[in-house]
Amino acid sequence: MFIPRNQLASFYKYPKDGKLCKTILITLTKKRLREFYTTEDFTATAKTQKKIEGLENHPLLNSLFDSIEPYFQLKEKLPERIISLKIEETLTVLRSLDQEMDSILTDFSNPDKISVEDFMEQNYLFNLPIDKFAYLTGRSLTTFKRDFKKAYSTSPQKWLTQKRLDFAYHQIARKQRKPSEVYLETGFENLSHFSHVFKKRFGSPPSNVLKQKACR
Repeated sequence: MFIPRNQLASFYKYPKDGKLCKTILITLTKKRLREFYTTEDFTATAKTQKKIEGLENHPLLNSLFDSIEPYFQLKEKLPERIISLKIEETLTVLRSLDQEMDSILTDFSNPDKISVEDFMEQNYLFNLPIDKFAYLTGRSLTTFKRDFKKAYSTSPQKWLTQKRLDFAYHQIARKQRKPSEVYLETGFENLSHFSHVFKKRFGSPPSNVLKQKACR
């Protein structure tokens, strides 16, 4: 998968056929991208629409990931020089697979101003600080809070908590999912805090809601 800058995504890893799920995540920071493109000749085309996309199986990608996997067996820290070489290799592979990649990777502009309501309704489950939500909607923190209050008549944090808890209740009560399976997906960092605020809102801990619905 290729995830452009300022795009939100969640991935849930599950074992398949009794095998462990392995994930290699390569983060291309703005600093490393700028360093790479200062020595590369490229022609950026018109601004390309950014979207998350799956990369097709390819020998260059297979070779890249096969060469990285053994590093996870190291007990010592991976040398910075090797990290730089692998980042350079990653960028070279991406550019070879997609001619529009240069335009995406060299776009360091800030997000455009978009609808607060549309963005929040689509992304409220992501566990992000409020200032990050503000940035992704193209606003300063002060402007974001003002526009949010105008749209929802409450603060962002209160709205997020209520929205996430309502979603969690539906997952537990209607879909019979365990609280331990739900709390991370609904933007909470730990199970104990999730259980506390859940009980405060609904008058009963999530485990009791699950049991009550299961007995009916």
